[in-house]
Amino acid sequence: MSQFFQIHPENPQKRLIKQAVDILRQGGVIVYPTDSGYAIGCHLGDKQAADRIKRIRKLDDKHNFTLVCRDLSDVGVYAKVDNTQYRLLKTFTPGPYTFILDATSEVPRRLLHPKRRTIGLRVPDNAIVQALLGELGEPIMSSTLILPGEENPMTDPEEIRDALEHELELIIDGGFCGMEPTTVVNMTGAVPEVTRVGKGDPEPFRVD
Repeated sequence: MSQFFQIHPENPQKRLIKQAVDILRQGGVIVYPTDSGYAIGCHLGDKQAADRIKRIRKLDDKHNFTLVCRDLSDVGVYAKVDNTQYRLLKTFTPGPYTFILDATSEVPRRLLHPKRRTIGLRVPDNAIVQALLGELGEPIMSSTLILPGEENPMTDPEEIRDALEHELELIIDGGFCGMEPTTVVNMTGAVPEVTRVGKGDPEPFRVD
């Protein structure tokens, strides 16, 4: 049976944030709000928790998890970023974008794209996630909370609890945070390529 925290979306309660991070560190799988819907996540180094997320979402081994980061200092640890890429990231983070970048050796091999050694990274503009990441001190390994057979992410914390309370350790209710997934920008080539249009404006990354 999962715990259910109602956390203020603009002023997260420190006590609840600390408890949530303890659950992550102990191998728990949590659902939490972002700036583009709810996500399901776990501790970066926890293979068992990651396997549970794959089972809940019925994902295969080719699925790429996203590392949800607090700021660009985290991004620099896990991804290779040149000056041009860094300027773009600085302009559009935090925000509802996922950036595909070449990974560094700090990223566990099982999280990488099997052929291209790339990783998805994002810095959400959401106070609850920022508080979690600040307390945890490292990224959360995450995936959008879309259940098998569905096209759209789950948006209602009560419905999430009804569907998944026996599969999770924690559900964080941060209110409605939208149902549109992030815009995905692949930055591993010579120019950025928008591979999914979502909440973030894709136009700054389009090249004629």
